[in-house]
Amino acid sequence: MSQSVLPQESSPQAVTTPTNLLQALPAGGLDPNSFDWQEVWYPVHYLEDLDKSQLTRFTLLEQDIVLWWDKNAQTWRAFIDQCPHRLAPLSEGRINHEGWLECPYHGWAFSGTGKCESIPQQTQQTKAEVSPRACVKSLPTKVCQGLLFVYPGKAENADKTLVPIVEALEDEPDGWVCLNTFRDLPYDALTLMENVLDTSHIPYTHHRTVGNRANVSPVNLEITESGKWGFKGTWAEGPRKGTLGRQDTTFIAPGLMWHDLTSKQYGRTLTVVYATPIRKGECRLFARFPFKFSSKLPGIFLKLTPRWYSHLGQNRVLEDDQIFLHYQERYLEKLGGSANFTKAFYLPTKADLFVSEFRSWVKQYQAEPFKAESLSPPLPKEVLLDRYHSHTEKCASCKSALTNLQRLRVAVAVVTALIWGLLPLWMLIENRISLVTVVVATLVMISGALIWFGLGKLERQFYQGEDTPPRNLPEKNQV
Repeated sequence: MSQSVLPQESSPQAVTTPTNLLQALPAGGLDPNSFDWQEVWYPVHYLEDLDKSQLTRFTLLEQDIVLWWDKNAQTWRAFIDQCPHRLAPLSEGRINHEGWLECPYHGWAFSGTGKCESIPQQTQQTKAEVSPRACVKSLPTKVCQGLLFVYPGKAENADKTLVPIVEALEDEPDGWVCLNTFRDLPYDALTLMENVLDTSHIPYTHHRTVGNRANVSPVNLEITESGKWGFKGTWAEGPRKGTLGRQDTTFIAPGLMWHDLTSKQYGRTLTVVYATPIRKGECRLFARFPFKFSSKLPGIFLKLTPRWYSHLGQNRVLEDDQIFLHYQERYLEKLGGSANFTKAFYLPTKADLFVSEFRSWVKQYQAEPFKAESLSPPLPKEVLLDRYHSHTEKCASCKSALTNLQRLRVAVAVVTALIWGLLPLWMLIENRISLVTVVVATLVMISGALIWFGLGKLERQFYQGEDTPPRNLPEKNQV
């Protein structure tokens, strides 16, 4: 990596207040030679997908946590997901009438700071709840740009450590139209970051989704700034053979990057990706697509598009490279990982500059989050293409849409069956057979069946991706 260092407080991730600006700590700790993944703010959920009446489980850096709404303090909380009594997962409990998190095993209850407020089994003379051993560890949380962030490191560092956000979205926040999605991916946060920093794969990997092989051209990337905080770079010509203009890229260590593109045709577009590490070989992707269009009409259409419908298409894009990235990181691990990437990868063109810079950053700052662990054996293809457990059940929009779709499908089947079943009875009552009635009833039956099968096909998209990626489907002009 180049050694020009951008001070952390002036990097594009800064979220500060006048009281902590001078005391701000860099993400990743103070050691200039290594990056500590614990000392970072991580997004764990979109606020719109969290239910204030329910507990939500998540795993951050191999640590199970439970997210819940503290109505007494009017804030989101993150606890280590273990009751200090007998280590039962608190995420299986509930929020009781006092607004405390109640353990499902014996009913111990905890207020928002993690303090034990109630042990139902003890006598009135006993005060076991005052012991520090009765407390649950509470992790710092913050809400920024519609995301809930959690800090897994030392609590005293949380307020001083900058939250990774996209500063451009803070400027005229009402001027952006933003699409977003998330998904739990079957590969490392490092693999995800490397992939999204690589713009040159889009025409091929995402052909017929968001790319086109016809748009491939030489990619001449440049690094403008770099340091422990991450790096900035630019692509002067830009995508689609230069027809869209220059594209600037920012990587904020360890898990945020965005591409920034302004064109005369479409206005300003950002592609923002967060990679939150769950465990070795698994991460949660948060993808945001903010648009500032040159005209109002495209923004109106985007706002009218149901969120769940956008997610179906975005899941399809993610599956374009989901299979081979799962295998790629296993091949890299066998060849020595990031420490040996220059021998494992052959990177002869400047199109790979951001990939090389990223892997150099990992190597220089010893930034492997799970150094002592190995990846699991490869997962079956049907597991890699699972949508329900990796997205749908955790997404408020998609989960609700799936429920409504299933109800609609049942209603169509019932109505169609009733019409067809009542036809003979009606003809018996009328004591005559009407050709028009038979034709109408038959059309209703056929239409109902087609709608039922169509809804079934749509329903399957909430559960599983397609085996064959769009890029590998036969071209229309092929015999």
